[in-house]
Amino acid sequence: MSESVSSNPGLSVNAPTLHAHRLLWAGFMAILAEGVGFAVRGGILGQWAQQYGFTNTELGLITGGGLTGFGVIIILSSLVADKVGYGALMFSAFVLHFLSAVVTLGAGMAFASGGKPAALHCLIVGMFLFAMGNGLCEGVANPLVASLFPSKRAHYLNILHAGWPGGLILGALASYFMTGAAGTEPVKWQIQMCLFLIPVVLYGIMLFGQKFPKSEAKQHGVKYVDMLKELGMGGALILCFLLALWMRDLAGGLGLPDFLGWIGGAILLLAFGIVTKFSPGYFLMVLMLLIHSMQGYVELGTDSWVSKITGAILASPQQGLLTFVYIQGWMFALRFFAGPIVHKISPLGLMFISTLLAAAGLSLLGHADSAMFCLAAGTVYAIGKTFMWPTLLAVVSERFPKGGAITIGAMGGAGMLCAGLLGGPGIGFNQDANTAQQLMTEHPEVFKRYAAEAPKPFLFFQAEGLDGAKVGVLDDDGKDLAKQNQSDPNIAKLSAWWATAKTTAAEDRPIVTAAELHGSKMALRITARIPLIQAFLLLCILLYFKSKGGYKQVHIEGLGTAAKEVA
Repeated sequence: MSESVSSNPGLSVNAPTLHAHRLLWAGFMAILAEGVGFAVRGGILGQWAQQYGFTNTELGLITGGGLTGFGVIIILSSLVADKVGYGALMFSAFVLHFLSAVVTLGAGMAFASGGKPAALHCLIVGMFLFAMGNGLCEGVANPLVASLFPSKRAHYLNILHAGWPGGLILGALASYFMTGAAGTEPVKWQIQMCLFLIPVVLYGIMLFGQKFPKSEAKQHGVKYVDMLKELGMGGALILCFLLALWMRDLAGGLGLPDFLGWIGGAILLLAFGIVTKFSPGYFLMVLMLLIHSMQGYVELGTDSWVSKITGAILASPQQGLLTFVYIQGWMFALRFFAGPIVHKISPLGLMFISTLLAAAGLSLLGHADSAMFCLAAGTVYAIGKTFMWPTLLAVVSERFPKGGAITIGAMGGAGMLCAGLLGGPGIGFNQDANTAQQLMTEHPEVFKRYAAEAPKPFLFFQAEGLDGAKVGVLDDDGKDLAKQNQSDPNIAKLSAWWATAKTTAAEDRPIVTAAELHGSKMALRITARIPLIQAFLLLCILLYFKSKGGYKQVHIEGLGTAAKEVA
């Protein structure tokens, strides 16, 4: 696999060839593999817990690095993509994806030889390799498609990212039918994991023997420092803040002081400033990064919870999972039709309308109380979030072509980091806070029975919450607790609590369930405010471009230090 030059006829702006479309579909299949991998791994956590005796904390260690590791690797890979070449990085992503499955499948042998610690280590390494493969793939596929289809970036980036909901649909349906959710016998998790290998092998075959384009910036000889200057100190500040949060959590996990994470973020920002001579960058780039970070919170953060929340509304986890599939189905189908819409109303207009629909959809989901209400609200929400992620990437690649893979990679990395560090935890925090508030106000004695031992923190905030272990015991009336190892101090403590709490369990259960449902709905209503902020920022950008004669794509003219961006 080698790099092609701009004179390659296969990269014609007006007539993309089979070569370009083959690379597009290879990228699509790679992102589909990411979605399948995420969904399948999420579905088999229960089997891992049962087979290897993992606690929820240990399962969290396995899954914890998924989105945050994804985001960090996107940023790192985008920094070197134009230097190393798209082909080498895509092949590396294929190798890492393949190895992640192989290592994960080796958990059984690890358990046989080294017990639970060895199996846990094996699965953590497998998830780490998976996150690295995802990050490399995302860091390359976006600028690759932007380079292959320079005149229709929004259209083809939306097609590329249809692979994500497509993968989530396949993985979620596999979980539904293969983990026993549909009333069938569970299929071994190893067989489910092999499903992930199918799209991995397919995109590896599609990459074989292909020539890869260079970005517009690379073709025009834009220097690396000038690429970084497109991001500027404003953009770097956002990324370094998110990386500091990640390093803070990493330091905490290693038993080190939290402030080391903030020091690490400050050092990265200072280093960026020294390299770029503290170039401020562009205000529009800062706004795009903020909007995309919020999109990670709204889209991927909500995806982490929507199945659970709608399952609570419908009183059926299975129906919640199918509602999730329904929403992803809308996204998968609609992303193939972004081009004609963008042609009529511009990418900024499409995103502005999308944010209003997303806000309405989330608010409606936060008030849903029936299956039909959930489907209607889910439809509005799905349409609202469908085009945002890939269209934001397209706008940045069109307005900042001198940034090459760096600026578009910064967008993807910020979105993923915000989803993993703020989205999932933030929505969970809002659920805890509103659930606890409801119980403390209406049933204080019930709250005391199920309250967590300490307040739950999120960023600089704290809120009372319920003890998940106690609520789990309440939900199944202590059946699973009775099967646990009573010599474990934590299990013994929980059993002692249950001996007293079970006397009021019948009365407590509907009260706690209703409070959790209230907390979940309130979390969605609160999250609905974020797309309204996005809408305001996009309206300001729309008005700015209208004052300048309308939104226009920017191209590079000149070579090397003489290269400049012109509309």
